[in-house]
Amino acid sequence: MMRHRWLIALAAIATVFIFTAADQADARAGGGSSAGSRGSRTFSAPPSTRTAPSTAAPIQRSTTQPNAATTGQATRPGLLGGGLFGGGLLGGLAAGFIGAGLFGMLFGHGFMGGMGGFASILGLLLQIGLVIIVARLAFAWWQRRNAPSYATQAAGPTPGAAPHAFGGLGSMFGGNAPAAPAGEPVTLEKADYDTFETLLADVQAAYSAGDLAALRGKATPEMVSYFAEELADNASRGVINRVTDVKLLQGDLSEAWREGGHEYATVAMRFALTDTTVDRASGRTVEGGTPGEVTELWTFMRTRGGNWLLSAIQQG
Repeated sequence: MMRHRWLIALAAIATVFIFTAADQADARAGGGSSAGSRGSRTFSAPPSTRTAPSTAAPIQRSTTQPNAATTGQATRPGLLGGGLFGGGLLGGLAAGFIGAGLFGMLFGHGFMGGMGGFASILGLLLQIGLVIIVARLAFAWWQRRNAPSYATQAAGPTPGAAPHAFGGLGSMFGGNAPAAPAGEPVTLEKADYDTFETLLADVQAAYSAGDLAALRGKATPEMVSYFAEELADNASRGVINRVTDVKLLQGDLSEAWREGGHEYATVAMRFALTDTTVDRASGRTVEGGTPGEVTELWTFMRTRGGNWLLSAIQQG
């Protein structure tokens, strides 16, 4: 009987790890997570666009602290984060609940003291999953209900200006996005959009090369710190992440605004790439290697008259 309990417990643990590992599948710069800062709008969802019609994933890691005066709510990153159990507070409770049951089985007390058998474990997992799904839907509805309405502001192209990637007939990018409630709207030029497209490729190239010095010239110190953590983790596991063949396919502006001496622009981008994780010693492919497409929202920040820097990445 004890042997059966061990088998059941191991099967349940394997199930948990299979689902939680899904969040680690994207190894590229910023892949699979949403992190960084968007000024006072860090914890406000950017307006959806033609490229990213769904609500962007909320920022999970940020040096910006939630502020009810700027966000309209006391949302904290990670409360309903990624992973099978959502991470954060609810995820910790759910994972602890499962863990307590597994240890109870291992030591002969049954799952939760009275629920035995593999069917009970699956049933419990399904119940927890349903509770989390309902909680996420309710939380998203509450956010939308309490979010301020956006006023649409159309801005035509500059007379005589050449079509650019983020606007113009036949281009990959759409026009200007609705203006968000906080901050003064900013009108972008062709050179700005060209810079965003260039930074998309340059950031991935610098990350693939493990070149933190190059990243410091293309991203904010906060984003560089996150990239450094990811690169250190790869080094400890003896692997290298290589992102190649990055090509912008479609994109449009979500919002652009000014706060004090800083300007921000959030753009939705769908791009092609080949994401490969290889063994550092042998060069053998460990994961990936197949061309694919990704949709993400990148936020760029600059001081007035300065250069654009990547300040946040959100999953579309």
